[in-house]
Amino acid sequence: MTEHSLHRRRFLLGGAAAGAGVLLSACTSNEAPASDASANVANAGSDTKPGKPVNIGFSAPAADHGWMAAMTKNARAQAEKFSEVKLDATEGTNDVNQQISQVETLINAKVDVLVILPFDGKALTATGQQAMDAGIPVINLDRVFDTPLAYRTWIGGDNYRMGVNAGDYIAAQLKAKNVANPVIGEVAGIDSLPLTQERSKGFKDALARHGFAVGPRVSAQFTPESGEQQTSNLLQSAAKLDALWNHDDDQGVGVVAAIDNAGRKEFLMVGGAGSRNAMDLIKADSGPLKATVLYSPSMASTAISLARLLGQEKGVGDFAEHEIPAEITTYSAVVTKENVAQYLDVGFDS
Repeated sequence: MTEHSLHRRRFLLGGAAAGAGVLLSACTSNEAPASDASANVANAGSDTKPGKPVNIGFSAPAADHGWMAAMTKNARAQAEKFSEVKLDATEGTNDVNQQISQVETLINAKVDVLVILPFDGKALTATGQQAMDAGIPVINLDRVFDTPLAYRTWIGGDNYRMGVNAGDYIAAQLKAKNVANPVIGEVAGIDSLPLTQERSKGFKDALARHGFAVGPRVSAQFTPESGEQQTSNLLQSAAKLDALWNHDDDQGVGVVAAIDNAGRKEFLMVGGAGSRNAMDLIKADSGPLKATVLYSPSMASTAISLARLLGQEKGVGDFAEHEIPAEITTYSAVVTKENVAQYLDVGFDS
């Protein structure tokens, strides 16, 4: 991804709200419990029925990168599924001041709910707080504001677990092949970003639990060009590799190109985010890419669904709670040849 698309990725909720507890009724005898309406799920089915009209304002950075373009595309597509939803989407921008101005316009227009994927979470915090103070619930998408007071609900991915799951998968594959003292490379994103640091820490921690360590490591810029250049450097410095983790499938286009150009075939590779082209390569099973760890833009679809429910003062169907959760962290599933078919629907174009 470009430097403009940062602070991102964390996920898997396939486009609909998911993940919370269910209220259970305890039973201390062998008899079937008596029917009790209070034991029922509070909002079962309430999110599927059309409700009152909801005007949702949407603001995101420029769609200058596969993952970011998919975020906006998914948000628009999800809004079209609901006859009572009107989506007011601003033109994507990587200019912080312009995004602030666009969101303020939506606030002044008195939209019912706001979905904001900020170019810079810190810079947009005051604007999110402004909307909340004006009585407009805010769904903060992916790049988190500095305070929870600036949003009603945050939804985004889990960068640390993304690294953990990549490390666990690689370790399992190497152990299955009885590889001792493996050389494990890493093509990270921009090192100055917290999201990159979290992914790398998760990867390092996971490998350490298996008795392994990260070997040669380079940092790219979330672009195919930087991915190719930095991977070429890594391959030149490492005569032998057993595995490689690339943080981002958009920059992974360049990573795969560098591997092909070098004629290297001795190692397995894991990607990150879940692009469609990465899934196609995994399905074909003809190269080093054997898996990718999801950070899916389908979270934008979920954000629109949640915004609709907030505007209609509903909870999430099948959740016991009457209210929508304050935070939802999506899960970074590992996509392999064995399960890729079930995740193709959330793959995005790199």
